[in-house]
Amino acid sequence: MQQGKNLRFPDGFVWGTASSAYQIEGAWNEDGRGLSIWDTFCRQPGKTWRGDCGDVAADHYHRYAEDAQLMADLGLRAYRFSVSWPRVLPEGTGQVNSRGLDFYDRLVDALLAKGIEPYLNLYHWDLPQALEDRGGWPNRDTVQYFADYAQVVARRLGDRVSHWLTHNEPFVAAVVGYLFGEHAPGVQDPMAALAAGHHLLLSHGYACEVLHQEIQDAVIGVALNLSPVYPASDSEEDHIAAARYDTVLNRMFLEPLLLGRYPAEAMELLGAFFPEMRPDDMRRIAAPLGFVGVNYYSRTVVRNDPEALLIGATQVHPEGNDYSGMWEIYPEGIYDLLVRIQRDYHPDNLMITENGICVPDGLDLDGRVRDPRRIKYLQDHLAQVHRAMQGGVPVKGYFVWSLTDNFEWAYGFNKRFGIVYVDFQTQKRTLKDSGRWFAQVIAENAVLA
Repeated sequence: MQQGKNLRFPDGFVWGTASSAYQIEGAWNEDGRGLSIWDTFCRQPGKTWRGDCGDVAADHYHRYAEDAQLMADLGLRAYRFSVSWPRVLPEGTGQVNSRGLDFYDRLVDALLAKGIEPYLNLYHWDLPQALEDRGGWPNRDTVQYFADYAQVVARRLGDRVSHWLTHNEPFVAAVVGYLFGEHAPGVQDPMAALAAGHHLLLSHGYACEVLHQEIQDAVIGVALNLSPVYPASDSEEDHIAAARYDTVLNRMFLEPLLLGRYPAEAMELLGAFFPEMRPDDMRRIAAPLGFVGVNYYSRTVVRNDPEALLIGATQVHPEGNDYSGMWEIYPEGIYDLLVRIQRDYHPDNLMITENGICVPDGLDLDGRVRDPRRIKYLQDHLAQVHRAMQGGVPVKGYFVWSLTDNFEWAYGFNKRFGIVYVDFQTQKRTLKDSGRWFAQVIAENAVLA
């Protein structure tokens, strides 16, 4: 690719940023909000960095108008946010908390007043604790509770919100939450993880039906964490291990949603751990999608490891490559991933629903936040997205993760992803150099590569 070439994106390309409720809202016990599994998890010793929690986070609940103005100043055309299920239904089901819905009313109106399209995500990992107490996602009843919750939100906001996402990263919710126990609710049980994964997908299908019933022009998607998987060597064992890893990480979610079946290899590998599946489940999971959301941060490189849990493969980190505070920086991976999705599944509409990087940054003496590594990361990844689009991959939008610095789950406040810096003591917002750069990309509808 030529250096210094201006890569233009199509007219109408959607430029946005993304966030999630527990990571930014705070106000954990205000206006009738119930407890989520993350409220509980963070209070267990050693679960998060320095015991950090989202009680205040970025105080978005009180500062949403200021944040909407920041988005407008950046020229954003869309904002992807999640609704806090326990803020709307404190017990997960039953009595609706109107004050919780009032907040999202105010947020949606503030966005629309600035010309920013809301992309509303129903679930970003903050299951009501009351439902976890009933069995959580491994309990099939949670599927119907989620559909009921979707209906409540749709009836309140569906007159103004047309773009919806059911779930963010069901793989992470199921595997990191119920198998590895590194996220809430902190369970380590293969059968629970597989049941949670199936029920998350099934609840997506149920919610799609509800949203289409309630909202005539609903455009519904789901955001998947996807990563191309490469073998650590040319050995046959590593190639087979990479295929197994890819099946569990990518195909286990793409194929039910887009092909209406689980991969045969997954059933052979993990079938003993699967929950009961009823005859209509796969049809409901494969509800037609308005878009497929792709969350990409890095590639995955694996080697064969017979000792590894369930799939006999272990991730490795090649030496000599560039790394952020969490992952390898590998822009070509997003190109490989997008081309593969288009080749294997032929979706009509792909959206990059998350892409971003955590790098150390902070206020310099002059009050400016210089984050050149973030700019380069975003620039290089956008160049690869453009390259895929030139090859016919139908990418319609790109959402940076994230608008502001926030609570980064088990990492607490130790990792900063925002294009807006947040001083968590004062809650003062400062636009980073990457924010100014992204504003220019949006204004020109192009990236220099």
